[in-house]
Amino acid sequence: MDNRLLARAAEGRTVADGAHAGAPHVFDATILREYDIRGIVGETLTESDAEALGRAYATLVRRQAGAERIALGRDGRLSSPTLSAALTRGLTAGGLDVIDIGEGPTPMLYFAVHHLGVDGGIMVTGSHNPPDYNGFKMMIGKAPLFGEGIRELGRIAAEADWKPPTHAGGYQERSIIEDYLARLLEGTDHLPSLSVVWDPGNGAAGVVVERLAERLAGRHRVINARIDGHFPNHHPDPTVESNLEQLKRTVAETGADLGLAFDGDGDRIGAIDGHGRVIWGDQILLILARHLLEEQPGATIIADVKASRHLFEGVRAAGGSPLMWKTGHSLIKTKMAETGAPLAGEMSGHIFIRHRYYGYDDALYAA
Repeated sequence: MDNRLLARAAEGRTVADGAHAGAPHVFDATILREYDIRGIVGETLTESDAEALGRAYATLVRRQAGAERIALGRDGRLSSPTLSAALTRGLTAGGLDVIDIGEGPTPMLYFAVHHLGVDGGIMVTGSHNPPDYNGFKMMIGKAPLFGEGIRELGRIAAEADWKPPTHAGGYQERSIIEDYLARLLEGTDHLPSLSVVWDPGNGAAGVVVERLAERLAGRHRVINARIDGHFPNHHPDPTVESNLEQLKRTVAETGADLGLAFDGDGDRIGAIDGHGRVIWGDQILLILARHLLEEQPGATIIADVKASRHLFEGVRAAGGSPLMWKTGHSLIKTKMAETGAPLAGEMSGHIFIRHRYYGYDDALYAA
């Protein structure tokens, strides 16, 4: 964050000063979604919304969890730095200390919440949506904030039901990329030496993918690594096959064994084999499940309702207990926590790994 953004974040840190210190704020009804907050920047989602959200979130997590300190991250969209600064004003005015981990993928924010021992986290991200969209994914403690929690944020803001802080929160920047990379690389010494092409699609995962590829065995090539919120090469949604054409060409040109693609914020994975054939989300999940079930026979493997019958039959044939569940990353995470399932996934490329990991969707760890 440059000095201008630091100055913007510092505005409103005194308890009485922020624009939303006492006034009610009504969000556009379309942005309060079931699993996150998302809208069109400058139309349904504004800086004013971001600041009010910070105040409402601070109120909610301080009331429900006694929270004092949270982590904050942002993706590479053009609007993310401005929204992050406005959000920070609201969070600190609401009495929360903010640790800003800067630009990177959403799973790195999830990792920060676990690694830093903070009381929650917010990621400023538009995920796989078009460039003019942006939004927020939130955690309370180590659990996703969704559904009724998001509706409560809207109520708090609309009724100006702020919890008065005793003091303004603090702000600090902290890079955790090296810590995150070290965690991703744990246990990779035994991996086979493959030729892999990586495509972060000019999204937020690029900052991690380049360093990760340098440290893995084998031959690696990274394309579209530079973070660019215009997404100049293709839309960052690996579930749409047309977005994988450049990856297919590069795999063919280099004779690679595998191609891996990521969405705009790095929590969804797409893959192709050495022949250019797409490996869909449920196929990726089955590959991982077969390996895991060798160590944990009988384990529950969760997949969303969009997964194929082949996935559920394959898990059962491999000695696992397949469980179909509702689509939605927050719903899947919650079900994993309830059942103790070590692995889950969606057709959309969200892969959730609890076995030797934290149980959230991390496309880089899945890769």
